[in-house]
Amino acid sequence: MLKTRRLAIAVLAPAMLCAACATPDSKPPSVVGSIAAAGLSGAARHPVSAAPSSGAGHGASRPVAAKLPLAGKTVGIDPGHDGGNFNDAASIDTMVWNGRAEETCDTTGTATASGYTESRFNLSVATYLRADLIADGARVVMTRTSDHGVGPCVTTRAQIINQAHADVAIDIHADGGPANGRGFTVLEPVADGTNDKVIRPSMAFGADVRDAMLAYTTMPVSNYYGASGVLERDNLAGLNLTTVPKILIECGNMPNPTDATMLTSPAFQQQAARALTAAIVAFLTGRTIQKG
Repeated sequence: MLKTRRLAIAVLAPAMLCAACATPDSKPPSVVGSIAAAGLSGAARHPVSAAPSSGAGHGASRPVAAKLPLAGKTVGIDPGHDGGNFNDAASIDTMVWNGRAEETCDTTGTATASGYTESRFNLSVATYLRADLIADGARVVMTRTSDHGVGPCVTTRAQIINQAHADVAIDIHADGGPANGRGFTVLEPVADGTNDKVIRPSMAFGADVRDAMLAYTTMPVSNYYGASGVLERDNLAGLNLTTVPKILIECGNMPNPTDATMLTSPAFQQQAARALTAAIVAFLTGRTIQKG
């Protein structure tokens, strides 16, 4: 995502908000699913776990409902870019206000040397993450659920998550840095007025994401971008305009051959999703992040 601005149509209606909501009894969309595939469903069903029993009859324990860690919580996921951005430069080059200055509606994102696109990676991790969060009881709001559209604009993405009143949100990306650079970076917001109230919780969430990535994956912190895997950014609409705790993660560097092998692997994508789930649970519940 570095030096490649986000893409999307500036006029896409925030009506995507409800269309992209999901609850724990929804089925996760496929990576190429439609927005409708993530439609809002009924209330979460809490699974039942059996308590230890002292025997049959009067001594048997009755099943006890297990409370899911994210029950009642809403999580926003923004998979950066979109696969159709490559075919609609006029839309994605539209200028929008990011809270401090103008930037383009979106960009195509980066890709590996073999042509595996960042937008595809972002959505794959987001889809695994969505399923994990739903299993933990969360309501999930995604800014897109397919890789065939254009956008939406970075400003609209922020609006979708803000209007959902998410308890926490994450923008998922991969970087387009130097080919000899490796590793992930957590991008955190800088106070600009709109996001003032969520700077401190965003930084706390960023620390959880960094710790979880190190615990659950073998991707190292970036050796070329930020310090110890963290960087403050004040020129990204998604962070400038947020009213909920949010960070952006560059999960690795696509031009680097070693990182590219990992980023294109479904196994790593699932590990990254589990890491982000652990970070979200830790942030919202105060639980300690355990080794993955």
